[in-house]
Amino acid sequence: MIEREQVAEIGVIGGSGFYSLLEDAVERWVNTPYGHPTDTISIGEIGGRRVAFVPRHGRGHRHPAHRVNYRANVWAMWSLGVTRILAPSAAGSLQPHVCPGHFVVCDQFVDRTNGRDDTYFDGPVSAHISSADPYCPDLRSLAVTSGRSLDIPMHDRGTVVVIQGPRFSTRAESRWFSSMGWEVINMTQYPEVVLARELELCYVNISLITDWDVGLDDAPGVAPVSAEEVLHVFNENNERVKDLIYRLIPVIPAERTCPCATALAGAIIS
Repeated sequence: MIEREQVAEIGVIGGSGFYSLLEDAVERWVNTPYGHPTDTISIGEIGGRRVAFVPRHGRGHRHPAHRVNYRANVWAMWSLGVTRILAPSAAGSLQPHVCPGHFVVCDQFVDRTNGRDDTYFDGPVSAHISSADPYCPDLRSLAVTSGRSLDIPMHDRGTVVVIQGPRFSTRAESRWFSSMGWEVINMTQYPEVVLARELELCYVNISLITDWDVGLDDAPGVAPVSAEEVLHVFNENNERVKDLIYRLIPVIPAERTCPCATALAGAIIS
């Protein structure tokens, strides 16, 4: 049995342009059975709670979405005692009412990636977790309430379609995704969320909308997304993301009553 340290209880995985969070933090390299995380893990406190932080892409965005070591990042959090993961990310909008600068607390995902290492159960142990409701309902509710208390435009649910990257969508792909009614598009939600579920961690995604993908048919004149635009909008709103996290962490209850903690019950086949 692998021993877990108890040095943090809440983990934060920062998205594009979000490379630091904690003051007076201790930096640690964490070894995992899946290699190194994308960067050192910063460990410190927010509101009296012990927090671990890692930038998803590494500082300087060294690891593109399709090369992020998701298994190592999530395992490192688990090994440090983390039971909840807050996962902000830059994302595009697929619907006219979801505007740049809005936050979406996703409740569903659609996976359009390929070739990513997306499970800890490669054998000889087999497990089939339920992904019916992949995001923690308790964290989602708390994130929405915390954001609205800061006057941030919050959408309390939304489906994120996860594309492989590193390229952005074609116009045809974007029209397809939009026609399906999906609200959000990004490159990193899968497999991060299901890996957290396999380790029975609570996980919430907070998508900061940076653009209208390649432009929407209902929003003529909107230019296709560019990497420069994404980082510009994210950097403009980075402090709001941090404010939400600082507001959210102190109100997370110590005890977990959500289904996330028992996600493996009945899932392992022997």
